[in-house]
Amino acid sequence: MTKTELPDLSVGELSRRSGVPASALRFYEDEQLIRSRRTAGNQRRYRRDTLRRVTFIRMSQRVGMPLSTIREVLALLPDDRTPTRVDWDRISQCWRQDLDARIRQLEQLRDQLSDCIGCGCMSLTKCRLANPGDQLGRVGPGPQRLADHRAEGYA
Repeated sequence: MTKTELPDLSVGELSRRSGVPASALRFYEDEQLIRSRRTAGNQRRYRRDTLRRVTFIRMSQRVGMPLSTIREVLALLPDDRTPTRVDWDRISQCWRQDLDARIRQLEQLRDQLSDCIGCGCMSLTKCRLANPGDQLGRVGPGPQRLADHRAEGYA
């Protein structure tokens, strides 16, 4: 280790620095989102750039990205060096199209919600918000959104 190189982080240090519980860090490692090395005493040690990866994971989860997608994108980062700003910019572009689609969907929901609340029809065969195109009617009778309705004799 050179004078300018800082030591790796323990799971407790990474937890404290990132604000993420140690149990979540171990889960991220089990899910292959982050990596550690083991000391002679079998303790986990994380490279310092893992802090950025953990932040990226948390922010990605916050905007609704599934872990499988986060894993795919993190796989685009280099393993042999600390990711650069260019690396991070490149992978952040992976979210742009998905986020734009989510924004459009939320705007549409917002716009239709006031129409729906104002109309008061409560018609599940016509309602554009709760049952667009009466999709649930094709599934079968009864309250299709209640998973146990058939088991309880409501069919």
